[in-house]
Amino acid sequence: MEVITNKVPTEKSTKKKWRGLADKITPYLFISPFYILFLIFGLFPIVFSGILAFSQWDGIGDVQFTGLENFKKLMGDVDFWLSIKNTLIIWVIQTVPMLVIALVLAFLINLQFVKRKEFFKTTFFLPYVTSVVAVTILFGLIFSNQSGLINAVLEMFGKQPIAFIDSPFWVRIVIALVGIWQYLGYNMIIYYSGLQKIPADYYEAAIIDGASKYQLFTKITIPLLKPIILFTVIMSTIGGLQVFAEAQVLVPTNATAEGGSLTIVYYIYQTAFLQNRYGYGSTITWGLVVIILIISLINWFLTSYRIKGEDN
Repeated sequence: MEVITNKVPTEKSTKKKWRGLADKITPYLFISPFYILFLIFGLFPIVFSGILAFSQWDGIGDVQFTGLENFKKLMGDVDFWLSIKNTLIIWVIQTVPMLVIALVLAFLINLQFVKRKEFFKTTFFLPYVTSVVAVTILFGLIFSNQSGLINAVLEMFGKQPIAFIDSPFWVRIVIALVGIWQYLGYNMIIYYSGLQKIPADYYEAAIIDGASKYQLFTKITIPLLKPIILFTVIMSTIGGLQVFAEAQVLVPTNATAEGGSLTIVYYIYQTAFLQNRYGYGSTITWGLVVIILIISLINWFLTSYRIKGEDN
C-alpha cells in the first residue's frame, strides 16, 4: 500500500513561522531609528568632512579634489595657529579654576554639618541648564566697553573704563568666565556624586586620629576621586577646546585672531559658513580633532601615571 506524505505546510505552521520571524525582527525595528539618524547626521557628516578635507568646495559647485594642498596651507596659516593659541589660553583660564572650585564646593556641601544640600546643588546647577547665548549676553552687558556694569563701577571710583571686548587679554578672560559660570555646577554635581561613594568610615577614622579638614580633603577625598577627576578633566578639555558660542556672541563681527576672540571653532565657522570654503574648513576641523586627541591623551597619561604611582 502506497503512503502519501503531505509536504504542504499547514496554515498553523505558517503563522508560527511568521510569528517567530516577527519576534526576531521587532527588537531591531525599535532600535533602527537611532542607527538611521546616526548614519544620516553622524557617520555621513564625518565621512563627507574627511573627503572635503582633501578637496575644494563652495557648497554649490562640484567638489574638486586637491590632495594635501589644504593641509599644507594649514601648516602655514597664521590665523589657524593664533586661533589655537586663543583657544588654549581660554581653556586653561576656564578649566583649572573651574574644576578646583567645583571640587572644593562639592567637598564643603558634602560635610555633615551643612544643611539644605539640595538647595545649594540646585542653585549651582541652574546655570548649566541656562542657554549659553543668554548667559553670554548677560556677561556682555556686564563687561561692555561703553555702558557695562563693571565700567560704571570703575567710573564711580574715578577710574578709567576698560575696553574688555576690544582687549585681547580681557576678552579671553570674559569668555573663560562665561564657561566657568555655566559649567561649575555641572562639575560640582559630578564630584558630589563621587563623594557620596566614599565610605564615611574613612573620614571618621581620620577624625579620630586628629586629621584636620584640610588633611581630610588632601589625603582622603582627592586620592579616592582621581578617576572622576580624570573624567572631568578630559570632558572639560574636549568642551573647552570647542568653545564657540561665547566668542561669537561677544564679538559677532570683525573677530580676529590677533584680537583674542577668534577661537578655533569660530575660525572654522568663518571659513566654512561665511567664506564658503567648506574644503579648507573641514581641514581645520580635522586639525582640531587631532589637537583634542593629543591633549586628551596627555591628560589621561599624566593622571593615570600619578594614580598608578601612588598605588605602588
